[in-house]
Amino acid sequence: MIALSARALVTGAFTIALSTPAVGALAASATSPDQPSPQTQKDLQQSMRGEAYANATYRLYAAQAQRENLPSVARLFERTADVELGEHFREAAELSGLVGGDAENLRAAVAGETYESRQMYPGFARQAKADGDDRAAARFSEAARDEGRHARAFGVALHAVESGQGTVPKPPKADAVQVPQGKPQVHARQTETDLDTAMHGEALAYAKYRQYAEHAKNPAVAKLFRGTSDVELHEHFAGEAKLAGLVGSTHANLTKAIAGEQYESRTMYPAFAKRAEAAGDTRAAERFANNAEDEAGHARAFQQALDQLPEQGS
Repeated sequence: MIALSARALVTGAFTIALSTPAVGALAASATSPDQPSPQTQKDLQQSMRGEAYANATYRLYAAQAQRENLPSVARLFERTADVELGEHFREAAELSGLVGGDAENLRAAVAGETYESRQMYPGFARQAKADGDDRAAARFSEAARDEGRHARAFGVALHAVESGQGTVPKPPKADAVQVPQGKPQVHARQTETDLDTAMHGEALAYAKYRQYAEHAKNPAVAKLFRGTSDVELHEHFAGEAKLAGLVGSTHANLTKAIAGEQYESRTMYPAFAKRAEAAGDTRAAERFANNAEDEAGHARAFQQALDQLPEQGS
């Protein structure tokens, strides 16, 4: 992962949508030894937020490395992104009980998208407008409209699944945004904070919806989740990343990646493992310890790639 992922706490819609399937798990923890403790659940959720964000960010870094004619670095970022999503996020999701049945997953999605469309993004847009960050205000407003459409589509799908009547809507199509190297296009500190929150949430939504799609019993529901996940990643996350100036030179991107991976391998995941072990959550403790080893390996690989780059400004 990267440094931002370790400290960013996703609130609002993303917490609601992520925690909905875990409510039962938390309630059952007192009677079932298979359910993680509340603290382990919290650590698993923070892990998922960070891994999802790392996956999304590293894919943008890979594209930048390709633009700089550094294909080996691009492949390194892509491989690492695959591990963050396909192993770390997936395994934390399993341990946390993230995925339920189709109806349960759709209800969680409706709750999250409704919050984003009615409260979070409109609030971000008003604040950005007041601070003179008009482009961010427009981006937030557009995202609010999109999330409203997503909420309605998920609601229709939920009715179809529960009642057996009607049809699941067709998936939306993403209007992909390219994110080249660039400086932040906003100036207000609050706008920067809101963009960071939004990016973490969109990355999480992408990862979560991909898991929902993979486990969906209804093929049309799976398609809806996959199509929506593409909008969250390639349109919302990317558009916000462009405004935030998330992508720098490959030298700068590697430097940020190294710092984040070192923090997680040396501090965050060892602390998670220690707490999980103390709570008797052996499987989670083992997973956190394995993640720490993986992240240390990622840091070393990124450092080697950085050392091999031609001398350049960061």
